[in-house]
Amino acid sequence: MKLVKRCLFLAIAGCLSMAAPSIPSENPQGRLVDVDWLSKNLGHPDLVLLDASPGQLYAAKHIPGAVGADFLTYGFPERPVADMERRYQSWGLSPNKKVVMYDQGGTYLATRLFFALYYHGFPEENLFVLDGGLSKWEERGFQVTQEAPPAPAKGSFRITSIREQARVRLPEFLAASGDPVNNALVEALDADWHYGELVFFGRPGHVPHGIMMPSADFFNADKTFKSPNEIRAMASHLGIRPEQQIHTYCGGGVAGSVPFFALGFLLGYPKVSLFQESLMGWLSDERQLPVWTYDAPRLMRDANWLHSWGGQRLRMFGLSTVSIVDVRSPDAFDQGHLPFAVNVPGEVFRRHLATPEQLADVLGRAGVGPSQEAVLVSGAGLTRDAALAFVMLERLRHRKVSVLMESIDGWAQQGLPVSKTATVVGPRTAQNPLAIPPVSYPVDIRRDLVVSEARTEQGTFPRIFVASGERVPATAPEGQVVHVPSGSLLNADGAPKAAKDIWKTLAKAGISRYAELVCYADDPGDAAVNYFILKLMGFPDVKIQLM
Repeated sequence: MKLVKRCLFLAIAGCLSMAAPSIPSENPQGRLVDVDWLSKNLGHPDLVLLDASPGQLYAAKHIPGAVGADFLTYGFPERPVADMERRYQSWGLSPNKKVVMYDQGGTYLATRLFFALYYHGFPEENLFVLDGGLSKWEERGFQVTQEAPPAPAKGSFRITSIREQARVRLPEFLAASGDPVNNALVEALDADWHYGELVFFGRPGHVPHGIMMPSADFFNADKTFKSPNEIRAMASHLGIRPEQQIHTYCGGGVAGSVPFFALGFLLGYPKVSLFQESLMGWLSDERQLPVWTYDAPRLMRDANWLHSWGGQRLRMFGLSTVSIVDVRSPDAFDQGHLPFAVNVPGEVFRRHLATPEQLADVLGRAGVGPSQEAVLVSGAGLTRDAALAFVMLERLRHRKVSVLMESIDGWAQQGLPVSKTATVVGPRTAQNPLAIPPVSYPVDIRRDLVVSEARTEQGTFPRIFVASGERVPATAPEGQVVHVPSGSLLNADGAPKAAKDIWKTLAKAGISRYAELVCYADDPGDAAVNYFILKLMGFPDVKIQLM
């Protein structure tokens, strides 16, 4: 009798197995499944389909059988682990089931749900995002419905361990913001947020050293994810490397889940985490943590900073690491200059455009050390001479270069000293303890910064030539040309316009961050001004053509 029962049990099990075959495991893009795969497996008892769209959109239409998983029911405000476990079980989640989640397509709610389940320990191998979401499903002609499915049977998933490495907290995120070499802070917000046009949390801008990579950048026009190779190229272009610790963020920890998912699970970068509190948490901290609107604000120095770091007090103790380089004419310099400034006129930089190794000798004899920060003083902010000096110093791989934005009169109006005595350049002696000693300036020329007119090779991303003078030069280079007069990016006092306004001008001209930008003009000083501003704005691949 026992043998008969055993045979009957095996027969029933075999029939059940035939009635519900296992779900195919082939998923060529890792944690993505396409709509054809889903249509073939829809309704399988081992598949849970979650619609991450807002409740009203889910009620309007959804894929048949999908359970609604609105972010507001699980993600905000953050809930205790026990509550999350009950929520997941109410969706029918069991650890042996495959979970496919989707949203409207080309957005961030499905990836945010993916993060929540992954963070709470759901088996990674059973988590999937529907590529293209509901938009792609409908495009392929598959059925949608307004009918709510029956409540799923309670799932058995229990939260027994948390993947803390998937989430970064404020102290670690704050430390990472000060170490951009080993960390990448990837911001999923768009340019309006990043450059300060939108102000939702009281202060405009982004976390220092945040890398703008909007969530929309990861999607194709049909709302599917771009290929891993495309995303890898984009990340590399922006300076994001797989060996770095990568922290993603946004305004409130939702859009940041897109780069979290794409970099961590489509590319397989090993150290990717989401800063769930994002800008809301950063700006609510009682320490008033800083935010930037420009990407490289240290390229601009003000009078108080320079007086402190380049002034007499630190120099007396040998602690100053600043060279003050006045690029005005000798006559203007003699009329009054900043204490400890050395005069290397703009004409000298222009004369050595083709001979940077000779310029290095001039700088060394003037006491401008390559290991110090060179602060360029023009008397009128970002002039052509200051910008051209900036380019040439960068070409010589000078460690840090910046521009003083105040005029000499503005400096004096703040009660800061102005000197008419020539700065002593020579060995330090008892009589001249604050003399600036000459240095040996090693020649190490960057070959990738200046491009020749005849250059024709093409990189991964398109090359855009930025005509930077008042007129487009008569001789046009081969390739796309946009016209952005350097004066259109400056205020009357020579300081760059607000980041949000510069961005509008650049975007209107058709300048993309995913491009190799080459500034050129009849006057190389105009090209140098635009080069400086594009670097200030964080464009990753900027070059100059010295015509």
